[in-house]
Amino acid sequence: MGERYVLDLREVDETQVAVVGGKGAQLGGLSRIDGISVPGGFCVTTDAFRRVMAGVPSTDELLDRLSRSDPDDRDTIRMLGARIREAIEGAVVPDDLAVAITGALVELGEDAACAVRSSATAEDLPTASFAGQQDTYLNVVGTEAILRHVSRCWASLFTERAVIYRQRNGIDHRTVRMAVVVQRMVLPDASGILFTADPVTGNRKVATVDAGFGLGEALVSGLVNPDVYKVRDDEIVARTIAAKQRAVHALPAGGTREVTVDSQRQEQPALTDAQVVRLVRLGRRIEAHFGRPQDIEWCLADDGFQIVQSRPITTLFPVPESGDQENHVYVSVGHGQMMTDPMKPLGHSMWRLTAMVPMHEAGGRLFVDVTRRLAAPTSRAGLLDVLGKGDPLIRDALETVLDRDGFVPTIPDAGPGGPPAGGPPAPLETDPAVVTRLIERSETSVAALERDIRSKTGPALFEFLMEAFEEHKRVLSDPLSIQAIMAGMEATWWLNDKLLDWLGEKNAADTLTLSAPGNITSEMGLALLDVADVIRPHPELVTFLQGVEDDGFLDELAKLPGGAEARDAIEAYLDRYGMRCVGEIDITRPRWRERPTTLVPVILDNVRNFEPGAAERRFEQGRRRAQEKERDVLSRLRALPDGDLKADEAKRMIDRVRTFIGYREYPKYGIISRYFIYKRALLAEAERLVQAGVLPEVEDVFHLTFQEFHDAVRSNRVDDRLVRQRKEAFRSYHALTPPRVLTSEGDALTGAYRRDDVPAGALVGLPVSAATVEGRARVVLDMADADLEAGDILVTAFTDPSWSPLFVGIAGLVTEVGGLMTHGAVIAREYGLPAVVGVEQATRLIRDGQRIRVHGTDGYVEILP
Repeated sequence: MGERYVLDLREVDETQVAVVGGKGAQLGGLSRIDGISVPGGFCVTTDAFRRVMAGVPSTDELLDRLSRSDPDDRDTIRMLGARIREAIEGAVVPDDLAVAITGALVELGEDAACAVRSSATAEDLPTASFAGQQDTYLNVVGTEAILRHVSRCWASLFTERAVIYRQRNGIDHRTVRMAVVVQRMVLPDASGILFTADPVTGNRKVATVDAGFGLGEALVSGLVNPDVYKVRDDEIVARTIAAKQRAVHALPAGGTREVTVDSQRQEQPALTDAQVVRLVRLGRRIEAHFGRPQDIEWCLADDGFQIVQSRPITTLFPVPESGDQENHVYVSVGHGQMMTDPMKPLGHSMWRLTAMVPMHEAGGRLFVDVTRRLAAPTSRAGLLDVLGKGDPLIRDALETVLDRDGFVPTIPDAGPGGPPAGGPPAPLETDPAVVTRLIERSETSVAALERDIRSKTGPALFEFLMEAFEEHKRVLSDPLSIQAIMAGMEATWWLNDKLLDWLGEKNAADTLTLSAPGNITSEMGLALLDVADVIRPHPELVTFLQGVEDDGFLDELAKLPGGAEARDAIEAYLDRYGMRCVGEIDITRPRWRERPTTLVPVILDNVRNFEPGAAERRFEQGRRRAQEKERDVLSRLRALPDGDLKADEAKRMIDRVRTFIGYREYPKYGIISRYFIYKRALLAEAERLVQAGVLPEVEDVFHLTFQEFHDAVRSNRVDDRLVRQRKEAFRSYHALTPPRVLTSEGDALTGAYRRDDVPAGALVGLPVSAATVEGRARVVLDMADADLEAGDILVTAFTDPSWSPLFVGIAGLVTEVGGLMTHGAVIAREYGLPAVVGVEQATRLIRDGQRIRVHGTDGYVEILP
């Protein structure tokens, strides 16, 4: 088949994006759906665009310069884009191309008014909404005018906005092509937008209709407020009728203009209720055809609906597959694990295989289905209590769902309550030997794993790992380990409750846990201060490290004066902590041992901001402050009625919290130590697949689940298309914000604090580490970009243990995610850092460099003038 410059819309479907662009392909698909009317028209294909570009040789050099330009250099982009657009608009349309377009226009009716819309090949894809990136011209009349507007659409591929968008998203300018859709113009009585899912809540069962008089441009451009309807199960459940003072109408000679709506009509609905319900039914048909919720532009003329555009709603968080039609309520795993980034398939499948509860994946994140536990009154109370202690926003979101009539059915409590067979576990003595024993057990188990995995390769490795995952879960569910963790947490809650009650003091346990012994995560932060001490006396080493870009820098470092000791110090640190990294629950994320350059900026900050011996001093200061606090609390308690009794109880709990709270961090360290052993064995397997020509690169296996990786090793085959789709999907998941709670209908709930004790304009969060601090906010989204001065306040999305080395150098902490007992909170308390966590959108609402005040006792953040 030769090049085809024009295709009728009815010849096109959604598979032909490369030929007719995103918009053309969607319209072609729409025109094939039974019962859906699409205005007649044709597409000027990407072959035509290529033909025209080939006739404008001057654009080649301009395109080269454009692709080399910096996305932030607005002036250069504006200038180059304008020159490319000028060249395209000024190009003569070749005769055979003009004949093809004119012939198609004759079929539409030569004098028909048309809409001319650009349709780029990288537009309206499920993964990237380019809505509004290119141009649309309405009511264009006459062959000459239509040809001129087709050229304008081609040129609109190089508007400043479109160019910057492509550069920011890593899309090559030369790979994008422009098609143009020419359709018969509809002159509607009313028009608007239909979302087949509620774009605000995400609910897939509620459709939203926006409607106004005349052409839809009035709504899209924000000229008028539309009427808004919400429809569920063929019933209008909410409506707002707006005063529609303006409308956009088509002019007979071409073009459009704004008109004032007659005052009697302004308050009238643009659609009847019956029309709204009929429109939503059409929307459901379109949604079923495309297989996902749609954002649909519609027109109403002579009581008939015409559909002029449909694209996926890209902002909705996907719903986990349940395999049934029942209602489900899901809670985010990422918010509890301090890691809300998307995980790659190998990452989430391995976390599921080693987790204690079943999990479901959606949008690259994991969720636990809590529906059954919410349904029975006793388990509901327990679940809300535990989750609420960790993150009050999750509790609030769950209560919002429970308030909905009948969404979660109530079932009776399972069987008679009472202790399980064998009686309750023996109470745990406050004895440091318990913790020592647990750590020894874990270390023995990890050492055995490291020893036994060495000889395993091929399918045998995967069978060995399935057994190793069972041991992994056995260690995690060790009743003694769980008791030790709970002992530390319960003692903290007891102290906070009782000391508030008896002494009127909020969060007293925060000071009492300063420098608690045996916390592997806080030791990790302090140990990096010791590494800085080895480097600080040698300016040459500091200069060398400032220029380090390559992960093989340690051998080079050793050649400099003092370098051998520095290398040994870093190596020893990596031996103990090199399995850690940001987002460490995803096994595919690069570990510090694999990418030691990540630690270099933190080491340099420590060299600059601290004096020698800082680690020991910091720990000692904390220990002393905790001791002083203990003496102060106990003496104040003794002065109360029944004081000796209260003081003795408090003393018992203080000893208990200091014995067990440090262990809270150890099980995660054990998990991540195992993860690194699994990972090295799996990467060796991936290397073999690359050498056998089964895979182009090792990291492609990260886009397979554990089971698919096992199958690939058995069969020596990998589906390249699957890997490509998974990479594309993973990229798209970054744009989604995971909700704390998600329902099977798609409602994405974040929860609210509902507090009235916070100053106006302050950002509300959860107080996790007492005291107040003022300082410069440093908004850091990637640990490797941290550039902190003493006294700075770290503002970030989440902090898992790998962020702890930054905690030693800052004055306060604000995160978007977290609870009382999540890692960031525990370490902030041990280091004595005022901290507020769970501050929604903190990294967007606080600007880098602003002065802020963190109220770590009362749980809010003020942005200072």
